[in-house]
Formats: sequence, C-alpha cells, structure tokens
Amino acid sequence: METRTDEIAEGIYRISTHVPEIAPPAGFTFNQFLVAAEEPLMFHTGMRHLFPAVAAEVNRILPVDTLRWITFGHVEADECGAMNEFLAAAPHAQVAHPALGCQVSLDDLADRPPRPMADGEVIDLGGKRVRSIDTPHVPHGWEARVLYEETTGTLFCGDLFTHVGNGPAVTEDDLVDPAVEAEALFRATSCLTATVAALRSLAALRPTTLAVMHGSSFRGDGAAALTGLAEAMHTRFSPEAGFIAVPDVEGVHRADGS
Repeated sequence: METRTDEIAEGIYRISTHVPEIAPPAGFTFNQFLVAAEEPLMFHTGMRHLFPAVAAEVNRILPVDTLRWITFGHVEADECGAMNEFLAAAPHAQVAHPALGCQVSLDDLADRPPRPMADGEVIDLGGKRVRSIDTPHVPHGWEARVLYEETTGTLFCGDLFTHVGNGPAVTEDDLVDPAVEAEALFRATSCLTATVAALRSLAALRPTTLAVMHGSSFRGDGAAALTGLAEAMHTRFSPEAGFIAVPDVEGVHRADGS
C-alpha cells in the first residue's frame, strides 16, 4: 500500500492510501481529509490498521496532537475505524457527528463523549467554517451526513462519487460515469429516491471542490457534477429504467413452492 498527501484546496489536505487488492486491477483508494485551521479537523479516520500511516502524514502538516475535531460521514470502519486511536493521540480532540449517530452508536463506541451536531449546524474552526448537512441513507447509513467547508467551497462527499483506480489527487474530469460504474459494481447506495433528492439539494451549495472518499477529488462546477450524478443514478438504477434491485439467486423458492 502507498499513502500520499496532496493539498486539494487552500488548507485542505487529502491523505490517500491505494489498496491494489480491492477492485483489481484498478485498485481502490481510501481517503482522509485534514482541514488546517486554528482548530484542525479530520474528515474520516480510515481503518485502524491505517492509523500509523495516516497519523504520520498528518504530522507532516501539523502535530497530530493538535487535532481538535474528528468527523466522518457515517459509522463504518473505513470512515471511523481509527477514531479512538486519533482520540488517544490528540488529547483535546472530540468527535463531532449528527445527534442520531451519537445516540445510536458513538455514545458507546467513542472513548470520549462526542459532540452531537444538528442539521445545518456550523463549527467555526478559526479560518475555516464547516457546516454539517444530514443526508439520511445517502448513500447509506441512517445517520449519514456530509460536511461543507464554507470558505473554500469544499464539499466533503463521503462515499458519493466513489470510483475505482488510483488517479490524481484532484481532477477536472467528469466523475459521473466512473461513479455510476462503481455503483453498478458495489451496489452501495441504499435508497435511490433519497440519493437523487439529496444530490439535487446539495447542488444548491455550488461547491467548487468535491472531496471524494474513494477516488480522485473534483475541482470545477460542483453543482453540475452533483446534478449530473443525480440524473445518471436515476437513469441507470430506477425501476423505470428496468433496474431490479433484487439479487438473482438460483435455487431459492418462495413458500408457495414457486
């Protein structure tokens, strides 16, 4: 595995680990994002086994023990597996997550009490401002959310726009088609209707950088990219398009014998 760090927007760093064994031959990236500010913030921690590599990259930019906020999109190993390792390394850090996620998971899982966040709540980091936007079940997870950094126009997308490969840290190329192909491969989206609605709503932010958890980040017309993904997801995966979200399992019979 290879871990590298790139600045994708002013004071926002992408820490990326490429794992060739996942989705070969292209491989798959796991990306964390560091927001350098008076109160530094991490979005995603990576899995526990990635902690040494990720923490070393953070230390290249600022001392890891100065981290103030640990955040992520939803509760899942690649999003928050190393949460407690970062809390141990940064004694003043606190997890900040939507209230629902704190109630159902993090009040028990986190080694220090998390800070619950309301939908639309902003944390002023000192030089940067992050807004929490609830996106339940988008792309999956009851307590899912995204973060929007207002001063740079950066939308931390979590699993939205996931695609395979080890491309550049940030690209101006269209990510819609790669994201749709990855969805066909992984089937990670839990509610198409909610996803399409959320993508169209997020387009109103008009972000200029999309910080993508798996794959290259995007710089350009974020509103067009979000709207394009909404339309492509609906076109490819809606029942009207003939998509049936039921596994075709041979040898399984209903109770009536059919």
